[in-house]
Amino acid sequence: MAARGQSFSGMRGLAAVPSYVVMQPTTLCNLDCAYCYLPFRAADRRMPVAVAEAVAVAVNQWAANGRFSVVWHGGEPLATGREHLAELIAPFGPEVEHHVQTNATLIDDDWCDFFARHEMRVSVSVDGPRARNGDRVNRGGQPAYDRILHGISVLRRRGLPFSALAVVSRPEPGLATELYDYFLELGCDVLGINIEETEGVNTRDNRHDPSAVSAFWAELVGAWRREPRIHLREIEWSLRYAAAVLDNSADAVLPRQLDPIPTIGHDGSVIVLSPELAGFTDPRYGDFGSGNVLTTPLAQILGNAATTPWVGEFLAGVEACRASCSYFGFCGGGHAANRYFELGRFDGTETEHCRNSKIRLLEGVLEHARDHQSPAA
Repeated sequence: MAARGQSFSGMRGLAAVPSYVVMQPTTLCNLDCAYCYLPFRAADRRMPVAVAEAVAVAVNQWAANGRFSVVWHGGEPLATGREHLAELIAPFGPEVEHHVQTNATLIDDDWCDFFARHEMRVSVSVDGPRARNGDRVNRGGQPAYDRILHGISVLRRRGLPFSALAVVSRPEPGLATELYDYFLELGCDVLGINIEETEGVNTRDNRHDPSAVSAFWAELVGAWRREPRIHLREIEWSLRYAAAVLDNSADAVLPRQLDPIPTIGHDGSVIVLSPELAGFTDPRYGDFGSGNVLTTPLAQILGNAATTPWVGEFLAGVEACRASCSYFGFCGGGHAANRYFELGRFDGTETEHCRNSKIRLLEGVLEHARDHQSPAA
């Protein structure tokens, strides 16, 4: 089902125009989650309005030609404060869609008014029931679950739709069903599941028994199929790919070029491909930046991003994946940050992230399909 032997033509080079931009309004986070990758989450380094104004010049042009999103992602974006975040949003035109990824602990009625006024789509980070949130603590080391749940309850009371993002650190039998049932009750309309990744300042081992990871994904498919009221990000993408393989159209699943996914740091620096690289440096490549919007237009930075030395190394790794991995048509060569933090380079190929969240994911979906196929007539 991984379309072995097929030559995939997509995902070659970087697209000049991204599908969305990630903005870091502050490095500060009021939580101190054990698996967080951010290096400066205890420091309140806020984005000047001039950075947002510079980004908006390009974004407003892109949005005039079709759907375009700005994703506010910290740190904890709400730690920026409503007044300052409103000033950062102001330069963007009415065609731009705004999204925020938040830990939900600061959400109250005033924030809900803010979300409604700016038509902002909210995604909350929560790892399931109370017992599954042990890694999500405040700066005093105290559990944050009650505050997270309170913020979500305000969203629900105000009738604001929201997505959810959960981190799974230890895939185990029964967990997928437990999580899916929890998020059904929570009331989110979209759910993303991330197997914990070794990246940034999080050096915890993310190696797991392959059969346990595949079984987790297979179980999640079963839970979703029983009551598919939530859009389940990873499962629906897998099913789309599987259907394309069966239809002999798998080469059309991936875009023709990689989305540069520019992350705009609080200081205006631009990191392409992986937000998780922001704030880090390397002896060979420096700070991974491709430019700064305060000195160079964003469109120009993205047009030249492929010449950034580490990006060239990553693109060579993508081609190595294309040549060696039967799952390339499903994942498109993986993510730069996972390669760097797991392998120490960008031109390596398979990572633990690939195994947990790409290979085992697709295998789990197919495992469920095999176990539940209708008997032959």
